Amino acid sequence: MDRDNAEMLAIHALGHIAADEELLGDFLDRSGLAPDELRARAADAEFLGFVLEYLLNDEPRLLAFCADAGLAPELPAAARRALPGGEEVHWS
Repeated sequence: MDRDNAEMLAIHALGHIAADEELLGDFLDRSGLAPDELRARAADAEFLGFVLEYLLNDEPRLLAFCADAGLAPELPAAARRALPGGEEVHWS
């Protein structure tokens, strides 16, 4: 997955989060952002990586997003790897 597609998927994920009041509240709590800061940060690739990590850290949340978006569950992880800070670490 290339960076442009990863960013688009993450923006879609952010929309999914924003559409659910409970999910949005939890996301804002974890991110430390105020609601009005979301729009400003939506173009920041590092922030979009955080959006994907938020989904990836909870399997039911991830699967709900993928079902809603019609995506294979492995695509958000591939998108995360394409964004800054998402590179896989090999400890060999």
